[in-house]
Amino acid sequence: MKQIFLMFAALVFSAQLALSDAAVTKGLNNLRAQKGLSKLSVSKPLQRAAEDHAREMYTKGYFDHRGANGSTVGSRTKHAGYRWCIVAENIAKGQKSAAEVMSVWTKSPGHLKNMALRQARDVGVAHVGDVWVMLLAAKRC
Repeated sequence: MKQIFLMFAALVFSAQLALSDAAVTKGLNNLRAQKGLSKLSVSKPLQRAAEDHAREMYTKGYFDHRGANGSTVGSRTKHAGYRWCIVAENIAKGQKSAAEVMSVWTKSPGHLKNMALRQARDVGVAHVGDVWVMLLAAKRC
């Protein structure tokens, strides 16, 4: 019975994370629409790369665009199976909701520039605990 409860709790928690990440993507696409930019499609490889980096930063207790092994956003994205010609990364730490992280990123000129990247076609968003990662990319420029 305890195993069933733990599996159910993990599923509920996973669903809550996915809803938060979807809310960030929706907020991003609303922002892009306001700026006359195309809507981005969710990419599973970008999602995986974002989740892996968020998990690593959270579990290893650091916060950086560089991975613990020295990896870059480009190498992590390529390793996840996304062959990009342009890629950008937003990271944040401490926000408790999708609305809060979007507010922080929108108020930051560098993060806003990434979210309004005209060439971007795909997105992956993930968070683990209070660490958030957004990847924006395109396969063709």
